[in-house]
Amino acid sequence: MLHQDYIVRMLSELAAAVARCVLYGKNERTPEEAAEMLEEAVGNAVAIDGDAFLSLAPGTIAQIMQVTGTDPRVSEYVARSVMLAAAYLEEAGRTEMAQLRREQALAIAEAYGHDLTDMDGGADEAGSAALDAMAEHAPEEA
Repeated sequence: MLHQDYIVRMLSELAAAVARCVLYGKNERTPEEAAEMLEEAVGNAVAIDGDAFLSLAPGTIAQIMQVTGTDPRVSEYVARSVMLAAAYLEEAGRTEMAQLRREQALAIAEAYGHDLTDMDGGADEAGSAALDAMAEHAPEEA
């Protein structure tokens, strides 16, 4: 029961961060600020320092998630959040960092068997796809 509550809380917090970025990113935040907000939420979701976690190579990031026992239900949310951060970084002109985030997201998705092809567009399309997927796969609270 405690594990289920923890998973629901992690997923809810990550989904809320994505929603804040998507809904308010254009009006109140720069794309770079939105990406930073998502990266912080990812760090909280995997219980590892976000800066340290996201500094890892794409293949390593997925391995670390698996070794630390990141719940598979959280992994899709993490992958989608990292992919959305990539879209915001691209929008901010930080192409190299955006490419790294995209590769990290795809490595996580591949390791856990998730499909992120619906997030191939810009920040608006990626944000909508992330919210839709998160709503579709949201866990039921016990």
